[in-house]
Amino acid sequence: MSAKKEKPNVLIADDSAGTRTLISHVITKLGYNALTANDGNACIHSLSSEKVDLLLLDLNMPGKNGMEVLSYLQASDIALPVIMITASDDISQAVQCIKMGAYEYLTKPVKNDRLEITVSNALSESNLKKKVQLLEKELEQQNIFRRIYGESPALKKCIEQAIQVMETEVNVLVIGESGTGKELFAQAIHNGSKRKKGPFVTINCAAISNELADSLLFGHVKGSFTGANSDHTGFFEQADSGTIFLDEIGDMNLDIQAKVLRVLQEKKIRRVGEKKERAVDFRLISATHKDFSDAIKNETFRADLYYRLEEYPLFIPSLRERREDVPLLANHFLESFCTANNIEQLALSKSVLDKLSEYDWPGNIRELQNIVRRAAINRKGNEIDSVPLLFQSKPQEKAALPERSAAEKSPPPSAFAPVPPAPEQKSKGLLLKNAELQAIIKAYELTGGNQTKTAEILGISRSSLYRKLKKFGIEKNLSLSVTKDL
Repeated sequence: MSAKKEKPNVLIADDSAGTRTLISHVITKLGYNALTANDGNACIHSLSSEKVDLLLLDLNMPGKNGMEVLSYLQASDIALPVIMITASDDISQAVQCIKMGAYEYLTKPVKNDRLEITVSNALSESNLKKKVQLLEKELEQQNIFRRIYGESPALKKCIEQAIQVMETEVNVLVIGESGTGKELFAQAIHNGSKRKKGPFVTINCAAISNELADSLLFGHVKGSFTGANSDHTGFFEQADSGTIFLDEIGDMNLDIQAKVLRVLQEKKIRRVGEKKERAVDFRLISATHKDFSDAIKNETFRADLYYRLEEYPLFIPSLRERREDVPLLANHFLESFCTANNIEQLALSKSVLDKLSEYDWPGNIRELQNIVRRAAINRKGNEIDSVPLLFQSKPQEKAALPERSAAEKSPPPSAFAPVPPAPEQKSKGLLLKNAELQAIIKAYELTGGNQTKTAEILGISRSSLYRKLKKFGIEKNLSLSVTKDL
């Protein structure tokens, strides 16, 4: 059973009780709800407290006249069809009202048939305009997320959450594994926000050294230190009126965290070598692949900064959580590669697509893109029937993470205390770690020890590779006869 259609509300603002009664009768006869206001101030109050679909507005009223109410609508950016009704037949007034956004101008006494036609047409045109605006908004959203491919429920839910938050000024923390597309989501949120005409400034937090932090983040003036040959605008000031994206925020140095926290609290910066403070207006989006619980517990990340960042957490699903998107992504990457390299269009065989869909994707989308490119380069015909996967069989699946609502806040740091794993969980964890280690070693063998190429094969960044090597305690010695690139 379809929902009952809501009747439009028509507000009649006129200081004449007789006029209000007569017009109310016509409006009710048409099947609409009639609301009334006896002067301009009462009209403005009703507009702010009631849902109004059409306004019938007298030009000459006490308190505020019709022109002043029209000005209020313009200043408040209220899109509403307005029909002016007045005893005056002054053409110049009519023209001025139309210029200020009025739909029509009627003179008293208004004939009922004329009023009925004008009201019906105004509401019909307004409804059509709303439908067009809704369609335009949907098309704009599709364009904003055009670089994010997939039809899986997990991805669609993530996009819906991004749409819900993008028109606000809330700080967003994008959480996801390396290679899941965190920066693409950050860019999309900016492009759909009120700040879309402003700059989008990206900072790789892991690359900022403590010595250069002040200059890079806040800028400096000429002569403030050796080598400062000119004024420099810092990242936060560059993002004024726009969005600043702090990528890999979890890798930021503790000293720098304190400085960033101060800017977030005060929205002011001071360039190195300058005494005055400058106000900056920016929206913050940050991203991490880390679990902050351990970092806060180990005091390597400030809890007060974390709660500033995580006003709205957005969880990006890994590729293994959206396996149904793998064929679509693989075909897209193949088509893009062929077009970019002027190669006749190739195809992936069904067996290859099935194999890709079963793979666990430790490097996520970035790894998939690299594998498809290499498969296209190594092809023997127009159909690709083999791919260079590091794991030739499906690896042990990871336990599913509990679903979290993006709107809910994370628990306090003390609630993040890890639960001791059961024997079976320990066994699975060891298998996964061993598989990851073997993948790294195999990639090193394939590339002759070249770290950059190894990272590409694994579908991760070079800094992520270094962290993995350090985690396994083999950053200096892989027990392989390989030579590291410098």
